Amino acid sequence: MNNRYVNGLVAGLIATVVLSVLMIIKAAAGMLPAVNAIAMLSQLGNAYAGLPQTPVTGWVLHFLIGTVLWGLLFVWTLHAIPGGGTTVKGMVFGVVAWLLMMVIPMPLAGAGLFGMNIGIAAPVATLVLHLIFGAVLGYVYATLATRGHQQPATSH
Repeated sequence: MNNRYVNGLVAGLIATVVLSVLMIIKAAAGMLPAVNAIAMLSQLGNAYAGLPQTPVTGWVLHFLIGTVLWGLLFVWTLHAIPGGGTTVKGMVFGVVAWLLMMVIPMPLAGAGLFGMNIGIAAPVATLVLHLIFGAVLGYVYATLATRGHQQPATSH
C-alpha cells in the first residue's frame, strides 16, 4: 500500500481517537446529552444494515468512518482542498465532513437537518469537534509525510 494511504489511515485513526476523547469528556460533563454520535451511528447501523443496536456497534462504525473513510478520502482529495498548509486543509476537510453529517446521518437518525430537532447547540458543537478532528488529521498527516521523506535521507 502506498505510504500516502498508510499515513492517511494513521492520521485518521489518531484524529478519531482525539475526537473520541473529546466526545467522552463532553458526555462525562453532561454537555449536550442529546448529541450522541455513537447512539446515532448504532441506530443507523441497525436500521440500514441490520447491525446490533449497541454502543459497540456505534464505536466500531465511528472508528471505521473516521479512520478508513475520512483518512483515505483526505489523502485522495488533499490536492483539491483549498488552504495554506495541511492543517488548514484538514480543517476545511473537517467542515465538509461536518456538512455531510448534518445533511445525511442527522436527518436519517431523526435529529433533523443540521440536527435542529436537538437545537442550535448540536450543529455548533459538532462543527467545533469536526474542526478539531480536521486539524489533527491534517497535522498528523503532514508530520507522517515529512518523516517519510526525511527517513531515507537520514538512513544513508
